[in-house]
Amino acid sequence: MGQSQSIAKPTVPNSTTTRKRKSYFMRKWPLYSMILPVVLFFILFKYVPLFGSMIAFQDYNVFLGVSKSPFVGLKHFHNLFAYPEFYQVLRNTLLISLYQLVFGFPAPIVLALLLNEVRRAFFKRISQTLLYLPHFLSWVIVGGMVINFLSPKTGLMNEVIRHLGGTPVFFMQEPDYFRSIVVLSAIWKEVGWGTIIYLAALTGINPELYESAEVDGAGRLRQVWSITLPALLPTIMVLLLLRIGNVLDLGVEQLYMLLNPLVLSVGDVFDTYIYRIGLVGMQYSYTTAIGLFKSVVGFILLIGANQLSRRTTGNSIY
Repeated sequence: MGQSQSIAKPTVPNSTTTRKRKSYFMRKWPLYSMILPVVLFFILFKYVPLFGSMIAFQDYNVFLGVSKSPFVGLKHFHNLFAYPEFYQVLRNTLLISLYQLVFGFPAPIVLALLLNEVRRAFFKRISQTLLYLPHFLSWVIVGGMVINFLSPKTGLMNEVIRHLGGTPVFFMQEPDYFRSIVVLSAIWKEVGWGTIIYLAALTGINPELYESAEVDGAGRLRQVWSITLPALLPTIMVLLLLRIGNVLDLGVEQLYMLLNPLVLSVGDVFDTYIYRIGLVGMQYSYTTAIGLFKSVVGFILLIGANQLSRRTTGNSIY
């Protein structure tokens, strides 16, 4: 007897399912309308500019455009590693980024833990407002404040030094002080804003855990170590991984405001170098090659740090 073979029927779109989907989108259109500007932002300013990265492999000419500029392959990448100043810029970028990672990254965590222990609501709100405020100031204002604060003639710091019998110090002109000034000013400006994320994570901790710990005789420090920090660990690891992925991105605003020729040897980083050589010097292809180099290094560091975090702590961003 021959076995009967079942014939697969062609899949016909279910009109009921289609109507449900349309109904769902119609009901949720306010949410999708809120997401739309963010999606458009990333498409226009993050993905579309990727097509311009091809000029890193061309001798780009503004008048010829991307499509007609001559192709030169890896010429600009060879030049990148041949210039001695490239290694100086790379060293400065890595050192400042490392200092910010070591001293700046834990600062909002510590501040969030301290604010979490404040019991007077009025004092807590005032403290949070004062700490968040510098984030909303531009680096033009903050840079001017730093320069005036450290001025050898009228700066508050040198006034204290004079009062103690010392001689004024030209902080902004001393290479030994410049990196510390950059790191401390960045911490002062952004520590309050970074604290918001950790305070939000702290609100998700079950209060019963602290009550149980108190019953067991655990003090405040022990509770922070055994309850608060483990609860914050996923948030800490995600932000740390994102920070490692941007290790070569320091931002041109701060460095450009504080940099001067006397400290160029220790303060010139990729962002200021790209601005000076690429925009002012009009070497667009060369600086695009630097941008690709930064992206590749950041991607490799992010992948490696993510794998290490997943194996050691179980937390990762994907």
